[in-house]
Amino acid sequence: MPEKARLRLRPVVLDAGDEIIATVRAEVAEYSLSMDGEFGRRIRLGVSVALDQFLDLLGTDDALPDTAVYFELGRVEHRHGRTMDALQSAYRIGSRVLWRRIAAASDDYELEPDAIFRLAEALFAYIEQLAAASVSGYAYEQSLAAGSRQARQHALVERLCRTPPPEAAEVEALAREVGWPAPRALAALVLPEESLGIVCRRLPPDVAASVVDRLGIVFVPDPEGPGRLDALADALRGTSGVLGPAVGTDQVARTVTRARAAYALHLEGHVPGEGLVRADDHLLALLLHADVTLTADLVAQRLEPLRRMTAAARDRAVSTLTAWLDAHGDIAEAATRLHVHPQTVRYRLARLKEAFAGVLDDPVGRLEVALALRAGGPGLAEG
Repeated sequence: MPEKARLRLRPVVLDAGDEIIATVRAEVAEYSLSMDGEFGRRIRLGVSVALDQFLDLLGTDDALPDTAVYFELGRVEHRHGRTMDALQSAYRIGSRVLWRRIAAASDDYELEPDAIFRLAEALFAYIEQLAAASVSGYAYEQSLAAGSRQARQHALVERLCRTPPPEAAEVEALAREVGWPAPRALAALVLPEESLGIVCRRLPPDVAASVVDRLGIVFVPDPEGPGRLDALADALRGTSGVLGPAVGTDQVARTVTRARAAYALHLEGHVPGEGLVRADDHLLALLLHADVTLTADLVAQRLEPLRRMTAAARDRAVSTLTAWLDAHGDIAEAATRLHVHPQTVRYRLARLKEAFAGVLDDPVGRLEVALALRAGGPGLAEG
């Protein structure tokens, strides 16, 4: 642009500041009352710097020397709880007001039509760069807020997992900091650490989740509520998670401990299932593995007769015992399960009763044998 035209254009551009601010206040409802605080100060500074820089950059290929003001405007918008819509509208209004002034005075600086077109193009490209800087600032502030919230949520989840469990007042305080409405009932969901992100994106926003001790932990409010279990099952597509019992916040340790224990057994194959696995559907497995030394002693003691058999005889004895116990002592049903004649079952059972020295005729003894078989069978008896 010729220097003569630039000099004539300068007062037109610089005098547009007050009109831009007045028009923004009149047309953008969010800013009608907000020009006296931090945002108003930054808007006035932004308009002033924008007009000066626009004049300095005209006719050059230089990059924007300073976008910090507009980056900060985006950050302030997020801190005030607004979307970017209002600020984007302000940028459009500013460019419109400025261009209207430039166009009205175009005869005074004697530019060719092609130069006028390039001037308009430069103006709108310039405003787009300012807006882009504000978008970056907004995104940056958003990431800081998300990180802060994530840190607070981690503190909440980690505290709920620790012993001794927190008092109700502490739970309420932690929940309030993260904006989580502390529920009257909740359950702990334990799943692989690497699956936590995708599962949480599928869940309602009222869960609290984080990684604790390299496990994904999700606290699910009101897990027995309408549709909640279906939502959990859907969120666990492609992975598995173990849900503890629903408890009040004063018993949170119970749901965490049970879910973690059942998840460990799930990984070892003792608690089967895919997708959503409920710990309370596997209480016997949890009971048998709660004290492994006690369970090993039970297996060794009650299955001792099996250790004296050959491998083939032991396998046959285990299948016969299991079928008979599962059939509640019904010989015909046990024979059907084994695909043998009932007389064969009677013969085998007589030999087993002899080997077990009357234990199988005692209700408590039968229960202990059944539990020992369920806990580990002859494999543990040999150990």
